[in-house]
Amino acid sequence: MKFNTLIPELSVSDFEKSIYFYVKILGFKVEYRREENNFAFLSLNDAQIMIDKVNDNWNTGDLEYPYGREINFQIEVDDISPLLTSLNENNYSIFISPKDNWYRVDDQLHGNREFLVQDPDGYLLRFSQDIGIKEVIS
Repeated sequence: MKFNTLIPELSVSDFEKSIYFYVKILGFKVEYRREENNFAFLSLNDAQIMIDKVNDNWNTGDLEYPYGREINFQIEVDDISPLLTSLNENNYSIFISPKDNWYRVDDQLHGNREFLVQDPDGYLLRFSQDIGIKEVIS
C-alpha cells in the first residue's frame, strides 16, 4: 500500500460509531487497525484518513462538538449517488445538499457535483464528483 503524502488523522469520541459510519455507511475500507489504540487507517479510492479515539497526544485546546470547525475534507469519487443512497437508507442527514459548483482554475472552470455531510463528531466531509471543464468566457 502506498501512503499519501498528506493523511489527516481525526480524533473521534466513539471509535466504534465512527468505524461504522465510515465503513458501513460511506464504504471506506479498513486498511489496518490497532485495537489496543482505538486506531484505524481507512481508504476510499485514493483518499486516506486515520481515526483514533480522543486521547491526550494531540490536544491543543478544549475539544467540543462539532470537531474540526471551519475545515472540510474534499473526497473525490466517481459518483456521489451511491453515497447519498446509503446516507438516506441509514437516516443520516446531509449538511449541504448536492449541487453543481464551478471553480475557476486559470482560464477554465472545473465542475464538481458535491455535497457535505458531518461525521458523528461533526467533521465535514465534502464528496465531489467531476462533471467536466468549461472555458472561461471573457
